[in-house]
Amino acid sequence: MTTQLESARTGAITEQVRFVAKTENVDAEIVRDELAAGRLIIPANKLHLKTNLKPIGIGRVLTTKVNANIGTSSPPRADSVEAEIEKMQAALAVGADTIMDLSTGGNLDDIRCELLARCLVPFGTVPIYEVVQDRNVEDIDNKTILEVIEKQANQGVDFFTIHAGVLKEHLPLTESRTAGIVSRGGALLAKWMLYHNRQNPLYEMFDDLCDILAEYDISFSLGDGLRPGAIADATDAAQIAELRTIGELTQRAQEKGCQVMVEGPGHVPFDQIQYNIEIAQEICGGAPFYVLGPLVTDIAAGYDHITSAIGGTAAAFYGASFLCYVTPREHLGLPNADDVRAGVVATKIAAHAADIARGLTGAAERDKRLSIARTNFDWKTHLAESLDPQRAETMHDEACKQMGGEGASVADYCSMCGRHWCSIRINREIREALEQKGKATA
Repeated sequence: MTTQLESARTGAITEQVRFVAKTENVDAEIVRDELAAGRLIIPANKLHLKTNLKPIGIGRVLTTKVNANIGTSSPPRADSVEAEIEKMQAALAVGADTIMDLSTGGNLDDIRCELLARCLVPFGTVPIYEVVQDRNVEDIDNKTILEVIEKQANQGVDFFTIHAGVLKEHLPLTESRTAGIVSRGGALLAKWMLYHNRQNPLYEMFDDLCDILAEYDISFSLGDGLRPGAIADATDAAQIAELRTIGELTQRAQEKGCQVMVEGPGHVPFDQIQYNIEIAQEICGGAPFYVLGPLVTDIAAGYDHITSAIGGTAAAFYGASFLCYVTPREHLGLPNADDVRAGVVATKIAAHAADIARGLTGAAERDKRLSIARTNFDWKTHLAESLDPQRAETMHDEACKQMGGEGASVADYCSMCGRHWCSIRINREIREALEQKGKATA
């Protein structure tokens, strides 16, 4: 069987292309063209498609997508599987487009399989995490890496973060950094390379990885192991050197029929975001760009979902296709389900704001429906059209009860101002007065 990329290159429109086109209200031929050019991917393991996967597309002609990371820590909680299922469900409830399992503790196979069995969206992992579980990083070898990747592929994982762009010669470039190497995958591989004085094994056996991923039609997410973890390190020599290697790997993977997206920073000052996006697009031939944030300041511990959303809107406006969420607990601890929900909502806001700003067809239609409902005191529609109806309804009901108990569905004034001060109600009176005046004049 051919991959989605190979099929698109022959001119074939697959069932998955049709599904994505219909979901996004885009012509299927446009989706196929972008897929064939490597500017769009449909992460869909052939085995996951046979169970419960509903494909999505990632690319600039489509809406900006949002990923939610979940996963256990080491040592894991006693209820680790149930806790991760709860997080995944919280993420999907508010619109996460993909899920990544970054678990490092517990029975990783059980956790992964339990999540995949319930996951209707594309599902990703970082295989190197399982490779190093219960063994010293110095002891890993090519055979172990390939076995883990083959196993996870057979379980149905749709995309893999592969840190193959971190090379031994890049490591000295990180010595002057404020935060060093903050990527877990990047740090693990750097330690291995220094210990063995050898090249990155993922780079050395990249063709073997391509063969496995092509067999299952798993998408590469080429990881940025040298991404900046502090704004002082943004756009430095180490980051750009790795990016150039990723550009080489992108082309190699696509030549072997593999779909590819490219991961990007990280912590980036707002004024450097446009350059970061544009240089990545140039070096990697327009492959979909997947960014963590970026976070535009380092000082917002406890509020990094906000700093991430600020950077995410800019990144998606300038060319990113895929935003990885950041939760309020980033840099402070493992997120719970409430943190996951908050992180997804903040990132969905960023993605949607960018889609409106870049004039994507239909992006602002939901906003208009909500505004019309608000103007007409149609609170049921107003709440239903909001990004997080559950939270909006709770807040609205509380306000209505405090102002007289009319309830969310019947009040003829906004729940923020009250009847006497409600500008929407007053505006309606102004309209009626102007209409009466116009009739009298006529």
